[in-house]
Amino acid sequence: MTERKPPGVDFETWADRQIREAEERGEFANLPGAGKPLAGLDKPYTEQWWVERKMREENLSYLPPSLLLRKEAQEAAERAAEARSEAEVRAILTEINARIEEALRTPPEGPPHRLVPFDVESAVRRWRSERTRRS
Repeated sequence: MTERKPPGVDFETWADRQIREAEERGEFANLPGAGKPLAGLDKPYTEQWWVERKMREENLSYLPPSLLLRKEAQEAAERAAEARSEAEVRAILTEINARIEEALRTPPEGPPHRLVPFDVESAVRRWRSERTRRS
């Protein structure tokens, strides 16, 4: 559809002809997603929808590194609370603590993260206490 609309030809007629000819050449055959509903129609419209989709497809973060670290620390605390063993609690918190300590040495971009490393032993005691309370 690189051809320009000739003068004096109605736009709708010209566009319809372009589509019909492309269809006849088979340019619309076997397109990805053919016969499937458009993705995201049930979600609210945002002006940056294409950026959001691309970031999801590329598995990129929406957050600056400092806020991402905060989010990951919160998720690590939640995972530690649901861990199946003390060793798993220690592994989860030791991993996030290493990242927090690195961020304290070299602050990442974005707003301050205001994180301190988790007290692993205290977290293990809370985990153990919660397990005995549930039993």
